[in-house]
Amino acid sequence: MLKSIFLSAAFVSLTSFTLAANAQSAPKIVLKSTELKKVGVNYIGYFNIAVQNFTEFPADMFAPAPTLPPCGLNTNSARTWVNIHDAGTSKYLYGFCALGQPADLQRLWFGLKWGNLIPSGVYIELKDRLTGRTYRSNTLVL
Repeated sequence: MLKSIFLSAAFVSLTSFTLAANAQSAPKIVLKSTELKKVGVNYIGYFNIAVQNFTEFPADMFAPAPTLPPCGLNTNSARTWVNIHDAGTSKYLYGFCALGQPADLQRLWFGLKWGNLIPSGVYIELKDRLTGRTYRSNTLVL
């Protein structure tokens, strides 16, 4: 009887831990728009991306984190950084280290010089530097 109670308690604890660890789901990204802009003598194609389920990520994930390593000269960068990657190669395309709130996940973008190959798809990663967790999105086909 005592062994059964102990095993039940261990299962409940493990289940609770798993649920807590998965509190935030994977970001779901969509393409909002594209635009072509002339920058100096070059044309840059911009891809504007939004995280549809941004409300599932708590505000404290985007709080300033002065005790964590800086982002360049920004010593007060956010706890969570967002990186955009080419889905085919995993190559880093662009990143954000100073988003201040979950709603900022609706204004992500990256640019490519006109004439460069456009990736067939991209994904983002939210890297929570405090907890060490990474949340990877779906692949957005371009």
